[in-house]
Amino acid sequence: MTEVLVQNQKLYQPSRAILKTARVKDYQGMLKKARRNPVKFWAEAANDIHWFKKWDKVFDDSHKPFYQWFAGAKTNLAYNALDRHIGTPVANKTAIFWEDESGRSRRYSYLELYHEVNQLVNGLKKLGVKKGDRVAVYLPNIPETAIALLACAKLGAIHSVVYAGYSAKALEERIKDAKAKILVTADGSFRRGKVVDLKSIADRAVKNCPRVKKVVVVKNNGQKIKFNRRRDIWYHELIKNQPVEAKCAVMSAEDPAFVLYTSGTTSKPKGVIHVHGGYAVQVLRTIKWVFDLRGNEVFWCTADPGWITGHSYIIYGPLMAGITTLMYEGVPDVPRPDRIWRLVEKYKVNVLYTAPTLIRLMMKYGNAWPQKHQMKSLRILGSVGEPINPAAWKWFHKYVGKNRCPIMDTWWQTETGAQMITPLPCAPLKAGSTGKPFPGIVADVVDKKGKPVPYGKGGYLVIKNQWPSMIRTIFNNPERYVKTYWQKIKAVYFTGDVAFKDKDGYYWIQGRTDDVLKIAGHRLGTAEIESAFAHHPAVVEAAVIGLPDPVKGESIKAFVVLKQGIKPSDKLQEELRHTVRQTIGPVAVIGAIAFTDKLPKTRSGKIMRRVLKAKELGLPLGDTSALI
Repeated sequence: MTEVLVQNQKLYQPSRAILKTARVKDYQGMLKKARRNPVKFWAEAANDIHWFKKWDKVFDDSHKPFYQWFAGAKTNLAYNALDRHIGTPVANKTAIFWEDESGRSRRYSYLELYHEVNQLVNGLKKLGVKKGDRVAVYLPNIPETAIALLACAKLGAIHSVVYAGYSAKALEERIKDAKAKILVTADGSFRRGKVVDLKSIADRAVKNCPRVKKVVVVKNNGQKIKFNRRRDIWYHELIKNQPVEAKCAVMSAEDPAFVLYTSGTTSKPKGVIHVHGGYAVQVLRTIKWVFDLRGNEVFWCTADPGWITGHSYIIYGPLMAGITTLMYEGVPDVPRPDRIWRLVEKYKVNVLYTAPTLIRLMMKYGNAWPQKHQMKSLRILGSVGEPINPAAWKWFHKYVGKNRCPIMDTWWQTETGAQMITPLPCAPLKAGSTGKPFPGIVADVVDKKGKPVPYGKGGYLVIKNQWPSMIRTIFNNPERYVKTYWQKIKAVYFTGDVAFKDKDGYYWIQGRTDDVLKIAGHRLGTAEIESAFAHHPAVVEAAVIGLPDPVKGESIKAFVVLKQGIKPSDKLQEELRHTVRQTIGPVAVIGAIAFTDKLPKTRSGKIMRRVLKAKELGLPLGDTSALI
């Protein structure tokens, strides 16, 4: 792995205002306390959710690596997100604000949301859905997505959300693997002013899925669609005249709540299973502590419900916490580059949780746009989805957070279910670092044999203990679960990411293990090189790939996006090469540099380096339906 020297790292101390209201004030003390007895820490956290029956045992490791939390307990994820608020002052609060690109907007109170979820529960029961059945959800970022998930969880069905940017083939593959009997979709959605015909995509997918008996269609954009009267049913017709009360299924803590498929860029997608009990405990504890919630916040996570971030921090987390979640269907720069800041101002957003790729996009448009808006409501910022380079972190902190909003840079995965390595608002911050593991989480950076590596040296990021929201298995494939996560390095959870720790114990994520380049015997992380490019004031962001080299093994090719108004030149190329060498060292020799207007990304913000590499090598691009 690459030797990395983090020099002159400024510590960003929490303000007095943040410390005064922080849920956790003694950061180091809490870390030590939770590390001494993580099981006790999570048992205490479990008191924040409702249990129909308490557990017989907090943690059961008798069938390693198929771990269980809160064994014997009874609960329900949807009950904790919705039902328990009814009859309290929360019932009349706004649960969801929703807006789309065209300016359409809706608002649901907790009571209104509760009633419509119950109507859908009763409607799904009428269609024959019962406990343990799988329901596929292929919807854009609209309130009905949250309603569908909550309804499934409430009646004990297992929802499987498929990102609404995937192709018919990708949707078909996931429906088949989950053995779903119902699909919930929409007529369509809007993106950059264009109509996205979701229904025709769903039709093509379901054509080869004989298990699907009914397709429930939400009327979202009002476009004319093909409607199969024997199979399709309008959402509004399904819930019409249904009772606004419905019985909540009493679920075991270890009963599956949902299956969510990873992207599957290199192999068959993995159906990650999360459960009702432990998932609820950790998602609620993390959203409360990481974002210092008091119960009256407007929380905007800019992710898509099709990803785990949307499940945990658009829907379940905010609703379990009894706060308001903002859902936005569209892109952040339509019709103008300040759409995102206008929404923050309009809805008085207190917590903005977004992706580095969106931050870099806003950087590209310049500093003036966020300064046009009053965003005094913002109290805490968050980053998720990929490593954030220091330049983007500092821009976000200065121009959006006005040097007063701490940035919670969070590391976690679909498989972890909730945040794992992250600062808390009371902690000193370093630009570009995810900080330290959340209380109760024991992480490390090790070599191939599982031996901890020295500070500043890259290695494999692993988790050394178990946690409540962890993956329970891969749906229909427990052998793959064991092989993927528990056999790569003995006795630890293998994350598939590479990272390093500095002398203060702060973690720095470098990317995926397959995003590591080997140059003349030296291993360099793609995120590390890309961050080095962003040190140059002309650069918004960069992506790098390794190309075959007969001498070095691989050579680096960089794709660079420049700030508006800056033109490519030979001189600039040399400056960029010099910047990278100065930042990383002489081993970071850059081969070709290509300037581009944009990089291929998924809607969740992940750079698709495999697409860049396939184009360079003349190979098939594979499934590109998730690209924006």
